[in-house]
Amino acid sequence: MTLGGLLSAPPAIVAAGVDVFSDALRAQGADVHDVDWRPPGFGDPADLAALALDPRRNAANRVAVERIMSAGSQLVDVRPAREVIGLQDRTLLHSGPPLTWETASGPMRGALIGACLFEGWATDVEDAERILAAGEITLDPCHHHRTVGPMAGVTSPSMWMWCLKDPVHGGQAFCNLNEGLGKVLRMGAFNDEVQTRLAWMRDVLGPVLQKAVRGSIDAGNDPLDVKSVLAQMLQMGDEGHNRNRAGSLMTLRELSPSIVAVEGVPSSDIAAVLAFIGGNEHFFLNLGMPTAKLALDAARGIPGSSMLTVMSRNGTEFGIQTAGTGDRWFTGPANTPVGLFLGDYGPDDANPDIGDSAIMETYGIGGFAMAAAPAIVRFVGGTVPDALATTERMYQVTLAENPAMAIPIMGFRGSPTGIDVLKVARTGWLPQINTGMAGRVAGTGQVGAGLVQPPQVCFEQALVALAEETRTA
Repeated sequence: MTLGGLLSAPPAIVAAGVDVFSDALRAQGADVHDVDWRPPGFGDPADLAALALDPRRNAANRVAVERIMSAGSQLVDVRPAREVIGLQDRTLLHSGPPLTWETASGPMRGALIGACLFEGWATDVEDAERILAAGEITLDPCHHHRTVGPMAGVTSPSMWMWCLKDPVHGGQAFCNLNEGLGKVLRMGAFNDEVQTRLAWMRDVLGPVLQKAVRGSIDAGNDPLDVKSVLAQMLQMGDEGHNRNRAGSLMTLRELSPSIVAVEGVPSSDIAAVLAFIGGNEHFFLNLGMPTAKLALDAARGIPGSSMLTVMSRNGTEFGIQTAGTGDRWFTGPANTPVGLFLGDYGPDDANPDIGDSAIMETYGIGGFAMAAAPAIVRFVGGTVPDALATTERMYQVTLAENPAMAIPIMGFRGSPTGIDVLKVARTGWLPQINTGMAGRVAGTGQVGAGLVQPPQVCFEQALVALAEETRTA
C-alpha cells in the first residue's frame, strides 16, 4: 500500500497494554481494537502462587528496600588485600560464582596467570599455568569476602584495596584499584605493560592514596561520601557502570588536596598519581561497586524477601543471590554481550559476560539508569530512545525507586531499585546490564563494550528455591 493509500481512510488501530492509550483514541472517535497481550512469563504456577501469596513477602521486601535506601558509603582507608581481608599467600579472588581453573574462561585464565606473575609465585606463563592447573593456588569468589572486582575481578594479596564503610548499618566492603582501559589485568591481559603498571600501583599509587585518605581524616575532615558522589554523577551524564567520567573527576577533585599534601614522597610520584587518576575515566568504578555492595549486603538474610542482592559473572557462569536465600548461588551459562567493538575486533573475539560490576545494576544504576546517560549508547551500542526505554522497562521488575539516585531526564524520578524475582518471572523481562567485553583468548585485553542479560535459568532456580523456603517457613 502506498503512503497516500494509507492516509486515504480513517486508521484502524490495534492496541496492547494499558487502557489509557485506547481510551484516549476512542474519545477522539478512532476505531481501536484491544489485544490482551503481555510478555511471556516463566516458572511453575504453583511456585509463582506460593511466592506471591507468602504473607511475609511484602513486609520482607519493604525491609530489604529500606536497608538499601538507607545504607551509606564512606571511604575510610586504602590497604593491601592481605591486611584488610586477610588474603592468604597463594590465594586469589575472582569475580562471579565459584569456578575452577578447568572451567575458567580465557580472560579469567589470563588474569589469574598475570596475578601469579605479579606476586612472584611463578617465573613465567607456563609455570603459572602449571601451578594453577595443579590446584596449588586457591581460588575463591570476591563476594565471599565482602569484595567486588570488575571484569575478571582477580585480587591478590599485594594489591591495594579501597576500604568503604556503611555508617548506618556498620557494614564494610572492598575493591581493588582501577587500572584504566585497554590491556589490563581485569580484561585478561598479563604482558610486561600490565606487570609494570601493577607494580607501580603497588609501590606508588596505593601508598600515596593511603596517606592521602588517612591524612585527610586525621586532619579532622569527614571521610569521602562516595554515595553522594554516585548520586551527583547521575545528574552529570554518568550511569555508574560504563560511564564514570564525572564521578572520576569529582573523586580527583576531592582527593587532590590530600594527595598534594602527602609528605615524604617525591613530587614526581605525586604528579604521576594525579595524572593517572585524571587520565582514567573508570577510576571511580572501583569505588562505586563497593558502595553498591554495602547497600545490598545490608539487605541479606531477610526471610521471605524475593529481592536480588547479587548479580555476578565469572566469564563462564552467571550467578545471582537473593535476600531470602542468603549466600546460595543460582547459576547458568553466561551470555555474550552484544555491542560495539574496538579496532578490528568482532563478535567472535568476545568472551561471555564477566565481572562483579553487575552489582551496579543490582543496586539500580548502570544499565538500569541508562536514561541518565544517553551518551552511553555511543560506547555500548543502541540509540538514545533505547536507553530511555530500558530504564522505563526496569521499573516493571523492581520494587521501588531510589530518590537518592534521581534521573534528570525522567523528571528526577528515582532509579529503579530492588530487582524482584517474582516480577521478573511474571513479566519475562530480564535485567539489563551494560558492560565491557574482554577478549576470548587469554592475554588479549578489552575488545569492546555492549549490552547483556542474565540467563533466565538463574531466575528459574531462584524462584523454585524461594517457593520451597516459603512452604517450609
